[in-house]
Parts: sequence; C-alpha cells; structure tokens
Amino acid sequence: MRTSVLVLTYERPDALALVLSGLARQTQLPFEVVVSDDGSGPATRAAMERLRRALPFPVVYLDQPHRGARMARARNRAVAAASGDHVVFLDGDMVPMETFVADHRAALRPGLFVQGSRALASPALSRALLGRACPDVRWFAGGISRRQNLLHLPALAVLWGRPHRRRAGAKSCNHAFWRRDLVRLNGFNEAMEGWGLEDAELVQRAFHLGLRRRDLRLAGGALHLWHPPHTLADDNPNWAILREVERSGTIRCARGLDGHLRAEPRGRATSFGPRQPTSTGDFSGGASKHLP
Repeated sequence: MRTSVLVLTYERPDALALVLSGLARQTQLPFEVVVSDDGSGPATRAAMERLRRALPFPVVYLDQPHRGARMARARNRAVAAASGDHVVFLDGDMVPMETFVADHRAALRPGLFVQGSRALASPALSRALLGRACPDVRWFAGGISRRQNLLHLPALAVLWGRPHRRRAGAKSCNHAFWRRDLVRLNGFNEAMEGWGLEDAELVQRAFHLGLRRRDLRLAGGALHLWHPPHTLADDNPNWAILREVERSGTIRCARGLDGHLRAEPRGRATSFGPRQPTSTGDFSGGASKHLP
C-alpha cells in the first residue's frame, strides 16, 4: 500500500518546515508528500526549494491564486496529484509524531475512513518549536493541552477503533481515506468556500456512500501549533450546503475532484526535466513533474 500525505498550507512556511521535518522522521516513510498551498506568497515556495534537498521522499508542490479560503479546492488538487492508494490529510501546522504514517496505515481497512486526533500547543511552546526548527516533542512536555492525544499505546488504540457513523469531531487536519473512495465521492465540495464545514460535509457524503469511520486514538497523533482561533459563524453559508446534503442523501458533489483529475489513466509516465516557471513543481531530485 502506497501512502501519500497531503499537506495543506497557507502563509506559514516556518510551520510547514516543522511538519515536513516531522514526516522525515517517520518510522514508516510516506510514499510521497503533496504540499498544496492555498495562495501563499513567495516565501513558501522558497522554503520548499530549500527544504526538499534534505527530505527522504518525493515532494510535489502545488499552489493556486489566493481568493479567500479555498481549502476544498486545494485539497482536491492534492488528491488529483497523489500517486498513493491511501491518502492522509494533514494541515501545515500539525506536527506529526514519529508513528503517524504507520498508525494510519495500520488503521485503514476497506469500507472505512480514519479520523485522527491532535494535541494543542500553547503559544509559548509553538514559538519555541518554530525557533529551533525541531519537531521533537513528547506528551509530557509543558504547554500542551489534550496531551493524551500524543500517547502511543497501539494495543489500547484498538478499543477506540470500532467503526461507527457519527460525524461529531470530524476534522480534515488529520484524516485518511482510500483514494478510490474519494474519487467515488468526487472529493471535497468546492462550492464550500471560506472557513469551516467542508470536512463535515465530506464525511456526511461518505456515510451516504456506505463508508464507516474509525477513530484513531492513542496512536497517529499530531501536535497542532498555536494560531488565533477561528469562529464558525451561525450565518456561514456552508451550513446551508451541509444541511441540504443531510436532507438529500447526496453522495457526489457537483463541483469537486473530477475538475482536477488528469484525462489519462493513473500510472502513465509523465515528463521529467529541468523545472520550468509554473505553479506546480515536483521537488524530488530537482526535477519537475508537470501536473494539471
């Protein structure tokens, strides 16, 4: 099974560097990492150019013009670019623990998607980690809330892993699907723009498809670096989209992943060569992998 880790980022190149360093320390390395940028300035691309030389896996970098928060579109582009059978979504301020990839691989089964957990770093701890560019942190460190989510107790994790169909707590910051299931769902709903609910809407459609959710606790943890909190307003238009999906039993969204999938079958050879000026680059070995 090939695991692609899909990292969403926006204007936090220092946090992104810490996340990629955490992925480089995995007990089981990902097959590839796809970084999808929701319209950052040039500092993020410069960071990718600098970091890619030290990473032990291929990295594909995608960016798109910034027109407000378009996380659904950015994640769909990452899924379309991914070569793995299994994709793990990780936000660009979520530092993974060393068994993150291995735990997600162990948890996923046919007919399931996996919801991971997170601990929360204080502002002071976040500054300290970013200042030394080191992802090494343990559950007992100061400045962590929900620290139980950094524990690694795989034998007990089984107790949390009973499949269910409850949507509460669904978060795409630490989330895993079979890629083929995302194709069937048509990925994230790109009608949902602005902050919030695109992950809940995807999960609701996954339940309509017949998938079940497995919660990954006491394994697969990540530390969420501090940022000012977001507020989900009652008048957010994404609520109306979610409620219509609940009512209608929709499985495939109208605007989604199929707008980014390449026409030719997956697995066909793509051209590699010196990187051209483009918004898409494969920073593996300094080559460019041209993607739609």
